[in-house]
Amino acid sequence: MSFFSKVKGFAEGFQEMAAVTSASYTLSEFLSMHGFYKDMSDEDYLKMLYRKFNKGKRELNLENPTRFTDKLQWLKLYDRRELYHTLVDKAEVKKYVADRIGQSHVIPTLGVYDTFDEIDFDALPDRFVLKCTHDSGGIRFCRDKKTFDRAEAREYLTSRLSKDPYPQAREFAYKGIRPRLIAEPLIDELGKRDSVEYKITCFDGKAKMITVCEGIAHDSLKARTNDFYDRDWNFLPFYTAYYLNSGHENLPPKELPQMLEICDKLAEGIPEVRVDLYLIDGQILFGEMTFYTWGGFIRFVPDEWDEKLGSWFTLPPKTL
Repeated sequence: MSFFSKVKGFAEGFQEMAAVTSASYTLSEFLSMHGFYKDMSDEDYLKMLYRKFNKGKRELNLENPTRFTDKLQWLKLYDRRELYHTLVDKAEVKKYVADRIGQSHVIPTLGVYDTFDEIDFDALPDRFVLKCTHDSGGIRFCRDKKTFDRAEAREYLTSRLSKDPYPQAREFAYKGIRPRLIAEPLIDELGKRDSVEYKITCFDGKAKMITVCEGIAHDSLKARTNDFYDRDWNFLPFYTAYYLNSGHENLPPKELPQMLEICDKLAEGIPEVRVDLYLIDGQILFGEMTFYTWGGFIRFVPDEWDEKLGSWFTLPPKTL
């Protein structure tokens, strides 16, 4: 392949990525995924990324971080517990969750595979979901095996399996995660325009912020809204520059106390983590645990909420 063909391929790939993520990726992140900056230290790389994300108007503060976005970068660098690798692995985390809150809250596993071609489709039900265990967004829904496009799913998921999420934003929890595929039963209520997920951010081991997400995950940003509430269901008047507020009132689910209790148990001893839950016909189901939401590169509107959320938790001693 000629140099110009490679450049053209990179440009087209970045254009496609930017269209999907609405500029949540920077060119630096994209180049890093393709091997650039591999010799740059994590600290220097994150400082560069932070500066570019803020258009040169703000530097990453690692000495005395107060902003939420500063603290998430600090956690990537200095809170490096091996447990985090288990918690972000969509297959391995299930035992951790079952041990703490009970098997009834865990979506069953139909199979775990190293490659797409290992999947025994005859052994799967007519409706299922295939997910990558190591990344965000590597997913395909099968609503009917007779019409499921296996060729497209193979191409897409095999491509995702080949990608290492770590270089993009140097998120320690995802470093060295073994890429696999997991099959789970399809939950009809998810993946639709009126779907609702509860993404609950825990600070200092306690659920403190509830994000009500409506719409289709990993779709265009216009297909999803986020509304933010505190633990007592008081509306938090901000949005992030990726998803807008819905513009309507959300009532707290009657299961909210149990949902908060679940998150408290799962997040115990962790300075900051997001626990994603589904509420299906009154049953609370665990989705995943996410560290460093949006890679820690979040633009708050108004900006003061970056400072406010940063004050909601204390950084732990360094663990390197």
